[in-house]
This record gives sequence, C-alpha cells and structure tokens, in this order.
Amino acid sequence: MNIKHLHEAPSLTTALTGPLRELESHLLEHHNTIEAWFRQQWHRTTPPFYASVDIRNAGFKVSPVDTNLFPAGFNNISKDFAPLFIQAIQAAMDFTCPDAIRILILPENHTRNVNYLESIATLHELLVQAGYETRIGTINAPPKDTPDIALPSGRNIHLHLITRQGNRLLAGNFDPCAILLNNDLSSGVPKELTGLEQIITPPPGLGWNSRLKSGHFSFYRTLALEFSGLIDIDHWLFAPLFRNCGKLDFMERKGEECLAENTAILLADIKEKYDEFGITTTPYVVIKADAGTYGMGVMTVRSPDEVTDLNRKQRTRMSKSKGGNTISKVILQEGVPTYETWGESNAVAEPVVYMVERYVVGGFYRVHTRLGTEENLNAPGMHFEPLGFGESCNMPDPCRDPDTTPNRFYTYGVIARLALLAASREIAAIQGEQST
Repeated sequence: MNIKHLHEAPSLTTALTGPLRELESHLLEHHNTIEAWFRQQWHRTTPPFYASVDIRNAGFKVSPVDTNLFPAGFNNISKDFAPLFIQAIQAAMDFTCPDAIRILILPENHTRNVNYLESIATLHELLVQAGYETRIGTINAPPKDTPDIALPSGRNIHLHLITRQGNRLLAGNFDPCAILLNNDLSSGVPKELTGLEQIITPPPGLGWNSRLKSGHFSFYRTLALEFSGLIDIDHWLFAPLFRNCGKLDFMERKGEECLAENTAILLADIKEKYDEFGITTTPYVVIKADAGTYGMGVMTVRSPDEVTDLNRKQRTRMSKSKGGNTISKVILQEGVPTYETWGESNAVAEPVVYMVERYVVGGFYRVHTRLGTEENLNAPGMHFEPLGFGESCNMPDPCRDPDTTPNRFYTYGVIARLALLAASREIAAIQGEQST
C-alpha cells in the first residue's frame, strides 16, 4: 500500500474555477443545513450496505458519473482509515442483521483477477476486525486442489464451495447468519440465491441484470433539484445531463437514429449550459452500457455523425459488456472532463469515494498516465493513489480557501452522499416493485 501520498491531492489544472468556487462556497456556508438535511433523509430512507461513487471535477462543475452498489477496490484505500470502515461495518450490519455472528462474502465468479481478489481479501479482513466470523464462498467449484490463492500482498484467500440445504447457503460446516454480496450479477441471479431465509445484502434484485444507470440518474436528478433548492444554487453544477436509448443492436446497426437524435439533443442542452456559465470548451457526450461495470461498452462522441459513422471495430466494442452480455440499452451522459492531475507527469486523475451505510469511509484517485481529460479512466493502465478522505470529507474548514484540500474533499463527500441517497431511493422503488 502506497501511503506516502496520503494527504496529497492532485492539482486542479484549469482556470474555469468560478462556478466550482461558487459551489464549494455554498456548501461551506450551508454546512450545518446540509448535514441536518442528510440526517433527516437517512431517517426516511435506508442506505445500501456499501457503495462507491466515481466523481469528475471539471473546474466548472463537480459531478458523479457512476455509482456502484457492489464496489471493489477496497485494497486501494489507506489502511489508516480501517477504524472508520470497521465502525461503519458494525453500524451497517447492526441495522441489516442485528444478530449476525457469521458472514459469508459471495464475490464475483472471475476469481483469478488478482486486483479484485486483493479487494476481497481486504474486505474479509475488515469484517473479521469488526468482530464477525467470515468466509469467502464461491458458487462455482474452485480449481482442483487449489482452493487457496496466494496474493502478491502476501495474503492468502481460501475459496469455500457453497452448497444449499433447504433455504440456507452453507460453506462446508459454516452456516452464515448473513450473506454479503459482492457480485453485480450482470449475467442474472443464480438459482442458489433465490428463496433463501438468510439475509442477503445488497439484495440480488439490485444487480445489473435488472438495474439501469439511467434509472439511478433519474433518481439523482430529482434529488439534485431538491438539494439545489436547499442551498439556492443551480443543480447542473453537480448533476450530469443525460438521456437514454433502448432496443439497440450495434452489430446490426439498429437504433442508430435514436442514438444520433438523442446525441444532438444532449449536446445542444450542454451547450446551452456552457453559454450560460461562459464556458468555451467543446461539449461532448459519453455513451455507455446502461447496465454493467468494468469500463466496458463506453465511447465518447462530439457530434451525431460520430454515432452513425462507427466502424466495425467500434461497433464490436460497443456490442458486448461484462460476461459477453449483449448491450441493447445505453445511457447518453453529459461528458464531464477531469482537470485534476497527479504527480510530476500530470497524469489525469478522478476521485472515487467509498461509503459504508451512510458514512464516508475512504477513497482514492484513479490515475491514468496515457489517457486524456475527456476519456474513461477505468481502463487498462490505470493505477490508484490513496487519499485521506476519511477526515477531509467530514471536516470542512470554512476559514480557508474554498478549494483547499479539506474543502474540495468535503465537496466530494457531499456529492457522493447525494449519489448514495439517490441509490437509496432507487433501491426502495425497486424493492417496492418486486414485492407487488
């Protein structure tokens, strides 16, 4: 773990900081109001067990671009903030399953991804340190004679093959009180997870097999409008514009008209906001799979013609998501450039904020040395720099410049919690639909 950068922050390499300072100043001035408002919201809506939020800082706006309810990357967060994680895990589990003693982690099936396994190992350690007997299970049988996987960190993961007895999942003789799901279920809900009497958190119904990014950002947009009224500021400063298209087939070129039309509308809407705030950069749109993770099925366009002129390689790349699932729905999202750079090489960077229950517990910067300010950084070649989100996201300093590190991180913490609250409302709606 690289700790030397713990209290560093990337430089914000843009002169377009007027609107950003306005947003940061508003958040600082309304700090008490904001925190009281969040407390009221959590009384009304239950947050998910955990989540991570990708944020982009353009200088003229700060916006979430993705919210993951089955986060990985726990190994990229500084160990200095383990106490925050542990306390939050205990609070989350006390609410989810107060009698829990034994917890089974159910991870992704592609268990040879070393970085992902390091994350699962860290999550396992945190649960054990929080006082829970914990196992890591797999629905698929581990490779013969190799249920133990040695990791570069020196740790060892033991995969327990899961069996089902009646309405309970077991890992050998280990009978868990609760199951912590860390599998986004892009390929659907396994039959082993249906009809269980054990608590599964987050619920399987929140996987990408049924959840859509456009649905999440619809909840976020409504919430951003509500929040902007609270502090009297334009909600566009912290919310991305977006549209969506369904019934697509990139290989058969079906749905191109929908993509081109919505791209044109969205670019015009972005340009209108740019003109309002005196922003002279060229708008762009990010088109990505409406369900799924791992940065697959993503492209950037600056005109409707780019949508209709995709070559075969581009269409092939956009046609499949994680697990080889066909992409038939996409979200068209306002492109938010990131003008934060890390280190002497000025590598492009974006913050990722982690929460357990309602608490901001850590984060890191995703850094890429070969990609630009408008590109998707969740791509091969990225690396991570841990940051002190645990203190800064919760302790603004109104006596200092709005864009100093504590205050910028507090802004990130507010944005991340707004996304978490949107996810909470989204979850309540999904579970309400599934119960009817």
